[in-house]
Formats: sequence, C-alpha cells, structure tokens
Amino acid sequence: MLAESNKDIKIAVVGCGNWGKNLIRVLHKMGNLHSICDKSIERAKEFSQTFEVPHLSFDEIIKDQTISGVLVASPSATHYEYTRRCLIAGKNTFVEKPLALAIDNACELYKLAKENDCILMVGHLLQYHLAFNALKQLNNNGTLGKLQYICSNRLNLGKFRTEENIWWDYAPHDVSMILSLTKEMPEHVSAMGSNFLEHTVADITSTHLNFPSGVQAHIFVSWLHPFKEQKLVVVGEKAMAIFDDCADWSEKLKLYPYPVEWIDGQPQPCDPKPQTIALSPQEPLLNECQHFVDCIAKHKTPITDAYEGLQVMRILNAAIQSIETHQTVKLAPEPPTHDQNDKLHDSIREHVNKALEGLEHPFAKSAAPID
Repeated sequence: MLAESNKDIKIAVVGCGNWGKNLIRVLHKMGNLHSICDKSIERAKEFSQTFEVPHLSFDEIIKDQTISGVLVASPSATHYEYTRRCLIAGKNTFVEKPLALAIDNACELYKLAKENDCILMVGHLLQYHLAFNALKQLNNNGTLGKLQYICSNRLNLGKFRTEENIWWDYAPHDVSMILSLTKEMPEHVSAMGSNFLEHTVADITSTHLNFPSGVQAHIFVSWLHPFKEQKLVVVGEKAMAIFDDCADWSEKLKLYPYPVEWIDGQPQPCDPKPQTIALSPQEPLLNECQHFVDCIAKHKTPITDAYEGLQVMRILNAAIQSIETHQTVKLAPEPPTHDQNDKLHDSIREHVNKALEGLEHPFAKSAAPID
C-alpha cells in the first residue's frame, strides 16, 4: 500500500489518450492526481469531470508550485519538448517511453535532470511487473546459471501508427528488460524491418544484439500479426525461464531445467518438465506510479531513470541505423549499466520472495531472498 504521507504528492498528467487515461485512473485511485492537460479541450473537460480534478494548460502546470511532478503521456514526437520544459521549470518528470526520438535530445534531457536536481523517470512498464521481477531474481541468484541467449516476441494486430514505426512503439520494453538481465550494453546491433501498410513506417522488425559476455539476444516485434503474443524466453546454462504476459497469472512465469544431456560425448535433448512460479495478480502500472511518487517523496533514483532510458535509446537508434544502412552497427564502449535495475520497489519485493520460496528444482535450492 502507498504510504499515507505520500498522498500530499500531487501529479499532473499531460495527455489523456489511449495510455494516458490508464495513468489518470491509477493516480486517481492512489489519491495523487492533481490535474490533467490535453490538446483536446473537450477530452480534457471530460476527464476533468469524471475524476473531479481541474484541467489546466501546460503553462499553468509547470508554473503551479503545488504540483510535485508531471507525467508526460502525450504522443512520442512531443515527449522531448514537454519533458524539457518540465525539467527547466524544476518539475520531477515521468515520461512514457520512448524518452525522445533523437539520441541528442535524450542526452539533453539526461543532463537537464542532473543540472536541475529533478527526478526523470522513463515508462518502461515491464520493469515493474511482478513476473519479470521474479525472473530477474532467478537470474540474479544464480538459478538460471550463466546467461546464454534471450528471445523476446511482442506481436499483435494493431494498433497501427503513422508517427512512429513498430520498433519505436513496441521494442523499448524488450530492450529495457534485456539490459536489466544482462547488465551490460551490446557491442553490435543488427536489424531488419519491412513496410507493408505505410511506405515509410516499418510494420515488423527483427533485431539481434551481441553482448561482450557472449550473450545473444533477439527481438521480434510486429503489429501485423494474426494473434497477440508477449513472450520473453531466457536461457541460461542451468535452466530456462519463460515470461508469458498473455497467460493467466498462474501461468505467466515458468522455469525449465536445462533440456540437454550429454551422452557419450554428444548432446541429447531431453523432455524438460516446467515448474510454474506462483504469482498473485498485481497491476504493473500501479507499481510503476507508486514508484514515481515514492521517488519524489524520498528523492531517490528511479529504477528506470534517465540513464537507463538513454541506454535504451542508444540501442533503439542503432537498430534504426542498421535497418536503414543494411549493416551491423557497432556501439561505442560504455561502462556497465548501473545496478539500479537490481533494486525492487517495496510493493514488489515481498511478493517476489514469496513466489520463489517454494521452488522445487534441485538447481534452485540456493535461491536467496531479495534484500
């Protein structure tokens, strides 16, 4: 539960569209919604009446000293400008993914947040998903063993966009999760994309990441697919895990023993019997919004902070460059991603420990609880 003292922290939401309306609902439920803003005055008035909060202009929001933070959920092309103005005004800011559409703009936002001592959080929602956090803990405590490869599919039929391609729309979540698991940046990025509906907008992309440690990762995204699939497969030298976000909570996370046995010096496949990790239903968006409010209250660094958002941006841009040039892109060496992604919000930690305490596979007995 959100600490009662945090109810004094008030958040304004910019953008009442398909995703903004969900953020408005959650913040209202938390008791932290201050006001809303949208380019459509009629839409803003509708949400204002429904949630009994004022609708303000953006200028009014950044001048209002009673507003502790701003949540930017407008179209991606506007993220940079709204976020820039919020940071210059000294507002703590939570911007939906992507952080920006150009790497230079993302770098500027990162610097502005530091210069103005503002919290800048990026909406990589799945970092706040209970199933993914349990998967991270299986990786961190050695249950999976040394990582070998990761495969992520994010597929659906629509929603089609014209202002950004499928890679920008879907893949930030997958890139964020993969970086959180590998704790390093890839050395090489290669990608292919195809346009079927719009001449200049990719409807499907396939991207491969090569990491210095030897880990390989593959991301396939499409909004031109006959069924919905959101599945992350993580293979280690001891075990494999599958996070299937389209499955019921009782089936979202499964752990498999490594499916290969060596007989007479030859690898032989075996039939792995999975163990389902018991998870209690939990809304990731609520965890995410609570985390933003908590970071403001304690002035602490978010799990998905500006640095993490910038690293995701570097990979997004490298993939686009690879698609456009038909060549593999080599990334400049970077320091390892910081350990912020190893930390969990208080509302998730207890549930992860409870879910993992009943593991039965022999290789999982060393699993340690999260501190």
